[in-house]
Amino acid sequence: MRTLRITALMAAVAIVAAACGASVPSGALTAIGDPEDALNLIIWDGYAERGAIDPAYDWVTGFEDETGCMVNATPMTDSANGVQLLQSGQYDGGSFSGDATVRLMAAGDVAPVNVDLLSNYANVFEGLKLKGHNSKDGVPYGVPHGRGPNLLMWNTEAVTTAPTSWDPIWEDGSMYQGKISVYDSSIFIADAALHLMTKNPDLGITNPYQLNDAQFAAAIDLLEKQRDNGALYWGLLTDQVQSFGSGDVVVGTTWQYQVSLLQGESAPVEAILPDEGSTGWSDTWMIAKNAAHPNCMYLWMNHMMSADANGQATVWFGEAPTSQAACEYAETLSPGHCEQTHATDEAYYDKIWYWTTPQADCADDDAATTCKDQDDWVAAWTTLRGS
Repeated sequence: MRTLRITALMAAVAIVAAACGASVPSGALTAIGDPEDALNLIIWDGYAERGAIDPAYDWVTGFEDETGCMVNATPMTDSANGVQLLQSGQYDGGSFSGDATVRLMAAGDVAPVNVDLLSNYANVFEGLKLKGHNSKDGVPYGVPHGRGPNLLMWNTEAVTTAPTSWDPIWEDGSMYQGKISVYDSSIFIADAALHLMTKNPDLGITNPYQLNDAQFAAAIDLLEKQRDNGALYWGLLTDQVQSFGSGDVVVGTTWQYQVSLLQGESAPVEAILPDEGSTGWSDTWMIAKNAAHPNCMYLWMNHMMSADANGQATVWFGEAPTSQAACEYAETLSPGHCEQTHATDEAYYDKIWYWTTPQADCADDDAATTCKDQDDWVAAWTTLRGS
């Protein structure tokens, strides 16, 4: 029966590809063959659930039953770790944010994607296609998974006046000495830069990921003051859930996933997108250039754009679904989810600076400008953290 379903799936894909008639990007798969028996993925924790935590959220088991591709998923701690894992050559692909995808495309570690082989790609919102974080020179290098902002979360019993800005983790940090929760990654430098865009406009920051020497120094200075206020750093989201749950921290930057987990446990927390906007993510499933199981990876990418899988995954993680069909499925699991995550509200996402890779050329056409690149950010963060 599984063989019949796979045969029908590949036949449908072939019809879609023939109808599109577009040229296949160089280096992309030209046809989906027989599925291999395994699929090795790098994921953000929570992106490949098989019902272990909640039986209602399982988009892996059905995929395995239908394709025979047994999923082995390795969570990354941050984007730098995800890049390192992919470059090890042990993985077929994974889910990556913009501060990893740009690096992976530039280094040639991932292959372009023949989206004509993916029947569910046509349903994806146009606002998520062919963006700088998932394409190169007009060629897709992955398919969207979901998007969302980094939020400000606080313990309502400790922070009694609901904040509207990021001030509690910056200027007002001394009020929460030793109880500020901070994401442990060099990309968090952008959060400091974003805050300075509002608080110190004379610095002239126009993009929190592209900073000249003076702008970068100001961001690091702000981060050092935050550190000296006793910031506690989290890499795994489970660590942050535990520290908020125990009361060890009372305010910090977070994702909707942690908010939902804590509120589900009746923890006294709330979260907002502050007035000045936020950094955030728009994640992409990408295939490794030399994937050992390319057919399974293509089937997985198509699966993750289906209404049920994407609906489940984005409700589970608290992010915006990638299609109207996924939104409709998500609503059956969590009524109001697409409104809450602003899935179709592009104006909302105009306030979100998606994670991307800092580049020395400032990612612009002005040869006279220079910015701190990814290596500079990592070195500065390592010094800041003392590790």
